[in-house]
Amino acid sequence: MAKALIVIDVQNDFCPGGALAVPGGDEVVGPINAMISDYDPASDTVILTQDWHPADHSSFASGHAGKTPFETAEMPYGTQVLWPDHCVQGTEGAAFHRDLNTAGDLILRKGFRRDIDSYSALFENDQKTPTGLEGYLRNRGVQDLTLVGLATDFCVAYSALDAARLGFQVTVELSACRAIDLEGSLQLALERMRAAGVTLKP
Repeated sequence: MAKALIVIDVQNDFCPGGALAVPGGDEVVGPINAMISDYDPASDTVILTQDWHPADHSSFASGHAGKTPFETAEMPYGTQVLWPDHCVQGTEGAAFHRDLNTAGDLILRKGFRRDIDSYSALFENDQKTPTGLEGYLRNRGVQDLTLVGLATDFCVAYSALDAARLGFQVTVELSACRAIDLEGSLQLALERMRAAGVTLKP
């Protein structure tokens, strides 16, 4: 069975010193590089996702008067956490971590639509607008997905849940992930992934 490693958002702004730094975010680089080297390019697929926001993205707290980062706002698609400005297209913050092996088959950019955020590698946050990744995986004959990267409780978890909902076999390698853990969001994400049938490897 063809398999894919999906590396989620290992970008400078999510690493120490970045605009939306995930604690220990850079610690995932070594384990991910080792996993990439274990994949067989003849049969397996390595995909990297990249948060890629316009400078005036609607999820940025700076665009909402009276709001500060990590507060929420109601959007047409539901409740949205407001973030510090991060991963703005073409900036150093949006670039992959310099030590990450980026020699994959596909780089998928997400979050580039101004009016909707995109945590998942498969759908925008409205849970309806596809990124195109599902079709790519189906065309490659991939059924078995392993997810790693940043952050466990947001982009990794949303990607895993969407993949499981679409019928893929999904594993999250927690040793190669790090979390933001915003008001208990990590525990909630782990519980939701387990309930959806996602395999969580410590």
